[in-house]
Amino acid sequence: MGELGTMRKVFRVTARVGILLAAAVVILVSGGLEAAAEMVLVEPLAARARRAGLRVLAGRHLVLATDRPVRDGDGVEELPAVFDQAFAAWCDHFGVDPADHPDWQCFGCLVVDRERFRSAGLLPDAIPGFSNGFCDDNRFWLMDQPNPAYRRHLLLHEGAHAFTLTLRRLATPVWYNEGIAEFLATHRLEASGDGRQPTFRHTPMPDRPEDVEQLGRIEEIESLRASGTAPALNDVLALSVEEHETIADYATSWAAVAMFAGHPRYATDFEALQRGPLRRDFNRRLAGMASWDADRARRDFDAVTADLDYGWDFNRMAIDWSAGQLLAGPRSIAVDASRGWQNSGFAVAAGRRYTVTAAGRIGVGEVTDETDGAATPLESEPDGITLQWYRGRPVGRLLAGQWVTPANGGRPRFEVVAEGRRAELEPLVDGTLYFKVNQAPGRLADDRGRYAVEVRPRRPAATGRQ
Repeated sequence: MGELGTMRKVFRVTARVGILLAAAVVILVSGGLEAAAEMVLVEPLAARARRAGLRVLAGRHLVLATDRPVRDGDGVEELPAVFDQAFAAWCDHFGVDPADHPDWQCFGCLVVDRERFRSAGLLPDAIPGFSNGFCDDNRFWLMDQPNPAYRRHLLLHEGAHAFTLTLRRLATPVWYNEGIAEFLATHRLEASGDGRQPTFRHTPMPDRPEDVEQLGRIEEIESLRASGTAPALNDVLALSVEEHETIADYATSWAAVAMFAGHPRYATDFEALQRGPLRRDFNRRLAGMASWDADRARRDFDAVTADLDYGWDFNRMAIDWSAGQLLAGPRSIAVDASRGWQNSGFAVAAGRRYTVTAAGRIGVGEVTDETDGAATPLESEPDGITLQWYRGRPVGRLLAGQWVTPANGGRPRFEVVAEGRRAELEPLVDGTLYFKVNQAPGRLADDRGRYAVEVRPRRPAATGRQ
């Protein structure tokens, strides 16, 4: 997708002096060079594009040149206005005051025919080959796409690179370089009722597939999980420049950024980390966060990639990994319908047998009548309702699970070991028992109530003496 430019000059100075040299802004910190962003002047490039007969679309923060023919309804004309709205969201994410950067602008090229841009002097030979897009400070290029939503995503991905390279002087490891660009570019457009410019909504965790057509990040992670090739968090954090060429790398980098930014365990510390210097020591400072625990972070990431779906809610899906006490007698737990996997507080032993019983009635959203729009609340008991299904099981069904490493390889995940109103449980491993109600993550906020669950050890069968 978006490669970062490497054509950056290094300016060495020793005094605390700000130098403006042909629009190259050099920011000095503590007597030395913190970072240098070579900002090119946009207007000369726009004039060159016009002389070459290219279409030039201008907003406040983006001037876009393209050789794409005018087509009604393709969304190209609105791209600079969408970019301006995204700029405000990016400023908010990093704690940057947009009023401090009223004249910040980048120059983008939406390309159908590369040679046309080369002949116009707008695609220098020094720019390496790229499949979809490339950014060099406040200039970027992207290949045209047949899907308007994906075209817009690519443009915002490259624009996010331009923003972080210049205004945040980004020089972080690859996973964050690409993960934050994906994170900032993920969005949906909300149509206005009066036909005016649609509204940009930053949705780092998309609610619906139709909001991010052709993006496929969640589907890619599901595929990695299904094939047993999903990376561990450490693998993602260690990505090298040569290794970020696949959709899988972009998807998992995005997932890591999204987890740290959205998970209640890390969000506050990670926000402070992102608003500080974005340097090469980013991983070291990540591991220095007060909320950091390497084993817990690894589990959290595995839990995200194992069950990730549209509408994912990090607050509702956060997991308590504390070890439970070995179950010696009957124990009860109330299972909240509006949350993901919940720690029971007790552990079970492999080789033993247990009986799980559940009772109660919960709300699992509602169904809307297509004729009159009337909404009817849906209720479920522990066996679930067959009117709606999620991942092969009835919605509302009680599930008991254990965190295990698959015998055939792959990353750890929750395995269901019992389900429904009454079940016999045979643990797969010694360890804590978890419960949840079967429901899509994006619909947990609609669910209400709790099941009353009891787990009772079964007595070992008596053995006679011969």
